[in-house]
Amino acid sequence: MIGLIDCNNFYASCERIFRPDLEGRPIVVLSNNDGCVIARSLEAKALGIPMGSPLFKCREIIEKHNVKVFSANFALYGDISNRIMNITNEMVQKLEIYSIDEAFIEVPLKDETELVEFGAKLIKRIKQCTGVTVSIGFAPSKSLAKMGNKIAKKTMKFPQVCVLSDEDNRDQALKNTAIEDVWGIGRQYSKKLRGLGVDNAFDFTRLGDSFVTKHLSVVGLRLKRDLLGEDIIITADLPKRKNISDTRTFDYDYSSYDEVRERVVSFAAQIGRKLRQQSSNCSSLIVFVMSNRFKSNRYFNSSCIQLAEPTNSNIALAEAAEKALKTIFREGFTYKKAGVLACDISDANALQTSLFSDNTAERDANLMQAIDIINSKYGRHSIVLASQDKQSEWKMNQNYLSPRYTTVIDDIITAKL
Repeated sequence: MIGLIDCNNFYASCERIFRPDLEGRPIVVLSNNDGCVIARSLEAKALGIPMGSPLFKCREIIEKHNVKVFSANFALYGDISNRIMNITNEMVQKLEIYSIDEAFIEVPLKDETELVEFGAKLIKRIKQCTGVTVSIGFAPSKSLAKMGNKIAKKTMKFPQVCVLSDEDNRDQALKNTAIEDVWGIGRQYSKKLRGLGVDNAFDFTRLGDSFVTKHLSVVGLRLKRDLLGEDIIITADLPKRKNISDTRTFDYDYSSYDEVRERVVSFAAQIGRKLRQQSSNCSSLIVFVMSNRFKSNRYFNSSCIQLAEPTNSNIALAEAAEKALKTIFREGFTYKKAGVLACDISDANALQTSLFSDNTAERDANLMQAIDIINSKYGRHSIVLASQDKQSEWKMNQNYLSPRYTTVIDDIITAKL
């Protein structure tokens, strides 16, 4: 049977691990530069704080209800995630990590009672070892397991385990799942299906194969069969992001080329890391710079540059980004924001090199793999390009950053005896 493990309110839960005084208190976690709310505890959700809301818009609610605010501490969240995945891997037949707080598992069990008992045991082990609560959905296929996980989260009782092994239970779950909430159905497709009278997942499974293939391609057909209990979806085959970007508002107005260049090179390196995470390359980059929009002397410009061949190498992307920046940077302006966007994204496993390629792709691929492994183990900025600032993370507003308890020795928690 396939299961989906999902951490409950993961970022907020990580902040509570070393702060038991925050139990029951509403928590919000902010995006880079402390701009918008990207995570909320159940208590914060109950107060009506919207996901993605700018901090200034919900300041009144935060102050009135004593909401605890945190800057995103990705070093802490990533380490806790690794611990959860390692614990899970020890207890299951197969583990497939899907995101920082989700993973698919396989267990050699089919009986509902045994699955609930196993799920409860795994939930208890993760809670004891990390302090994070997880929910588990079991089903014959991945999309149904994800659906079961959502049901488990809504039960709000221990153990948070839902098993969709019975056909009647599966049909009921499908009927209770709106079409836009089905895993793999995006906003555009859900609007299209609604217009065709498909309101929920059950309706979708009743469509003819040829109809689904015509309107949603073969990927949609696989999803339909998966929802019917046939384990056919491979997470690696799910649609990948067509565009990847990394942009930041600076902590203050930059006036020198070197300051802006360092930021743009760092953004390009982050693009490379994101591309490698989904086994993709890109063939072009767009770089933009922007002055402070609240000042009278305003400036905005962008440049698109084609790469010699598709790549996900930090080195190649940084060189291209710097080349693009040189064409748009203007002296006499101060810059408040910049960004890099990767376009023309393709599968890294299907790379077609040029006849006159200098054969650096394989060398860079091995180098990037080694860098990713080291940075994953010792921290994201352990190895960077020479043109990057190792303290770049402090160039963002992180006024509410918690200690990195598990990854920085100076931040390790101490106890008074």
